[in-house]
Amino acid sequence: MRLALSAILLLASTSAAAQTAPQISVDTLKQVTERLSSDEFEGRAPATAGEEKTLAYLVERFQKAGLKPGNKGSWFQDVPLVEITSQNVTPLSFTGGKTPVSLDYRKDVVIATYQVTPKTVVKDSDVVFVGYGINAPERGWNDYAGVDVKGKTVVILVNDPDWQTQELKGEFGGRAMTYYGRWTYKYEEAARQGAAAAIIVHDTEPAAYGWGVVQSSWTGPQLEQDTPGDHMDQSKAIGWIQQDAAKALFASAGKDYAALLEAAKHKGFKAVPLGVKAQVSFDNTIRRQASKNVVGILPGSERPDEYVLYSAHWDHLGRCDAVNGDDICNGALDNASGTASLIALAEAHAKVGPAKRSLVFLAVTAEESGLLGSKFYAENPVFPLARTVGGVNMDGVNNVGRAKDFVLVGVGKSELEDLVKPFVAAQDRVIVPEPTPERGYYYRSDHFSFAKLGVPMLYGESGEDLRVGGKEAGKKAADDYTEHRYHKPQDQYDPSWNWDGALEDLRIFYGLGRQLAEGTTWPNWYPTAEFRAIRDKSRAGK
Repeated sequence: MRLALSAILLLASTSAAAQTAPQISVDTLKQVTERLSSDEFEGRAPATAGEEKTLAYLVERFQKAGLKPGNKGSWFQDVPLVEITSQNVTPLSFTGGKTPVSLDYRKDVVIATYQVTPKTVVKDSDVVFVGYGINAPERGWNDYAGVDVKGKTVVILVNDPDWQTQELKGEFGGRAMTYYGRWTYKYEEAARQGAAAAIIVHDTEPAAYGWGVVQSSWTGPQLEQDTPGDHMDQSKAIGWIQQDAAKALFASAGKDYAALLEAAKHKGFKAVPLGVKAQVSFDNTIRRQASKNVVGILPGSERPDEYVLYSAHWDHLGRCDAVNGDDICNGALDNASGTASLIALAEAHAKVGPAKRSLVFLAVTAEESGLLGSKFYAENPVFPLARTVGGVNMDGVNNVGRAKDFVLVGVGKSELEDLVKPFVAAQDRVIVPEPTPERGYYYRSDHFSFAKLGVPMLYGESGEDLRVGGKEAGKKAADDYTEHRYHKPQDQYDPSWNWDGALEDLRIFYGLGRQLAEGTTWPNWYPTAEFRAIRDKSRAGK
């Protein structure tokens, strides 16, 4: 049986408080979302005036909700960040082929660096196509086998080799993206291999977003965790190129782009030197400044040293590439709405009163820069991870109406999935697989930082089968948001949003969190989950 007997018994005796959520304030959802996503907050970029306003407002709302400061009497946890702003970027050029290829910054290529250095120069660097750039010994897959890329520029495809498979079967799970498919992994592996530069080919479907999202996310100030060594073990330059630019590069090198894409899908693929050299340079303005996570707590009445966690990221992109004269990426859905939900849940729990375990409400910074705030917390926890029971992460909520279904993102991983089922069923809803598992959402939000270090976290949301309009209306709304608003200035608060679906989801999150906080169970990962071993080790040494 997947679920421990204690958890099953707990389900049978779930308290009335866990079964029925108190009134969750739609006014709070509206007020906080509208305020945080207003132009006054300038897009909530970390280490800006927008952060200062955000922190002050969150503390005000946390206090009003009835929470206590969570970090030894402070509301804040400092997160050391370094901001790198690239300037004077030369075209990324390739020479030695049939014709020179020169790619313009922003239009054809975005490029940056993890290295904390005032000048980045890649010169006469041999270019190698490494397929999907994956080294996965447990799967018998190594795109770097037999090739030395030290000091070279690697060109990489996004997602997994089997992303076009419609079923969830294949070398890398078929349609469902693994961490090997995420762009973050691609750069990590390229650095381990010693590459001087790592360039990912942008393709909208496997990337899960258009070029406009890449432009807005990768231009302007870029944040990294500030650590000893200044990230000099990373590649000098990292970036993306448009697919048409990649085709031009391969044509110049005398290579068949389509044929190499097909070859890269299959085990045994051998990296292909393109016979051209890359060069690019840019200056970097460096600024070190701590950002902050906001930590509130509702202390437990009987076991205050055991913790149930709710998390959401408060940050967004700040100033970004202008669209029709608007250069503020307000981030209303992403993630002012999730932060508003964090506050609304805090209010609800506080009204009922303390649970037996402590409830922690964590608003983290720098999610948009690579989950940096949650990563720092997980690596430097205010409350020990071995004493953290589990929890719920929220990254955007349903603003289009009630749904018949509920999606578990990254399904098949933890016993929290069993515990949440009764709360979903109580709303006459069904749990369904992710409609777009190829987009890798499991690896794109803050729950992943905790999962990597063993803490079970639920990441769920309304599905696309709406009560009004069905699947067609739900998919249309989701696609419209991804295409027209996601990571763009158009992600703005709209008074006409329908919050009914969000309220249903929050009642589920309330019920699960309250049940965990009133109970004694310690949900674990399923035996097949990649995070099970680290959780077992953590709990054994508590």
